Amino acid sequence: MATIVIAEDEQSIREMYALKLRSCGYDVFEAKDGKEAFTIISDIRPDLVLLDVKMPGLPGNEVLRKVRHNPWGAGIKVVVLTNISKSEAPQEFRFLNINSYIVKVHYTPSQVIDIVQKVLAQKK
Repeated sequence: MATIVIAEDEQSIREMYALKLRSCGYDVFEAKDGKEAFTIISDIRPDLVLLDVKMPGLPGNEVLRKVRHNPWGAGIKVVVLTNISKSEAPQEFRFLNINSYIVKVHYTPSQVIDIVQKVLAQKK
């Protein structure tokens, strides 16, 4: 089964998605801030990252820029999961190859899991 990193500074949200994804059989790692997210992503090189935009340490766009700067980071699938509308998000996301952009308040957790599964099923 796929490996997923959840980079989310709100503990309750991070734990809720981790629980739901683990119940689907995924191997899940959690990061509470951007710096920890980059370290975990670098170490385990997951199949997918659920990435918040606003996090302490490093914002999501900086985490993703650093990941994509490495040859091993090109194939990692990324789902941005945030409460920032796409129009207000850093413009840099347009150039960093994200697979899906989800505004949390517009989707139920089950819908987010469905999107994660669809993204993981896509060919690289």
